[in-house]
Amino acid sequence: MLSKLFESLYLKVFVNIVISRTQTSVYIEISNKKGVLNHAEEVFDTTTINDKMQAFINSYTQETPFNYISLLDTSEFQGAAPTCSAKDFSKFFDADSSKYLCYLNKWAAYTSKSDLQLVKKEYSKIGLDFIFSPFTILARFFKDKIDKTAAMYILVEDGCVSLAVFNDTELLYADYKRFKHAEVAEYSLEDDASSDDDTLNFNGSIDLDNMDTDINMGELDDFADIGDIEDLDMLEDMDDFSEIKDKHVEELTTEKNTGAEMSDTETFGEDYERFLLIQSSVNHFYKDDKFESIFIEKVFIADGIDSGSELKKYLEEEMFLSVIVRRIDLSAELCDLAKAELK
Repeated sequence: MLSKLFESLYLKVFVNIVISRTQTSVYIEISNKKGVLNHAEEVFDTTTINDKMQAFINSYTQETPFNYISLLDTSEFQGAAPTCSAKDFSKFFDADSSKYLCYLNKWAAYTSKSDLQLVKKEYSKIGLDFIFSPFTILARFFKDKIDKTAAMYILVEDGCVSLAVFNDTELLYADYKRFKHAEVAEYSLEDDASSDDDTLNFNGSIDLDNMDTDINMGELDDFADIGDIEDLDMLEDMDDFSEIKDKHVEELTTEKNTGAEMSDTETFGEDYERFLLIQSSVNHFYKDDKFESIFIEKVFIADGIDSGSELKKYLEEEMFLSVIVRRIDLSAELCDLAKAELK
């Protein structure tokens, strides 16, 4: 009761961090009990925290003890399993090397323990309260569709795609795929080599050690779920698309990037790569007996980068899918997720 009283007297600051291939976006929202008072956003040309980014964040968080820092998970070894039964986890991921959490007692999100430790170290100077996955974003952003539409749901980020297949609110399949050439932040654990503590307690707000227990998150529409990366060597199996792939690669080799901004050719090429990643993932979903398959006819895309119309065109013309695209502000979605966690 007393803590709630103090909380009502102070401003709340929400810091939301989204990492892309070469940059990091930091979106800050300041609010009180009446609503949002102000917001700010800055993009830094780094994929790890530097002095400039830290100073920007501290300039807001030092003004109030009620500050909450969220990060969108970029772990390569993340995923979601269509079960909350511990005895079935081994079919989908290595539970010993992962942290996991059940969502609505229906499916489990997981991520790499070692990657969480790396993130903890990288952001130790500012601390992290929440780490959300791309699948959390999908579950929240498309809740109106997931509740009534059997379909594939895709989140498009810079350098990666996250997809999930839902049927009658049940998760059937989830996958996280990164471009082959995507740059990722590299951290070192050498300073922690002698530490016996591999836990991740982010500012006391969320104890990620409890992620390996079943938790009902029914009150939170915003749970983050995380999809595993498939071996991109699967692209070699796509005989049905080899003709268009060869043609497209040949076209791309004749183009040159002549400006600092991304050219139409680069956008075209990246949309094609996204298409190939999605196509290979769908093939895996259909072929792997451990997943309950449905025939995918509809696709809903949350576009976080204004990727253009080519991806939609590929999916419609080459896979005969009905595609609907919605623009998504990833930073704002992260902020909403953090607020929901605090309720």
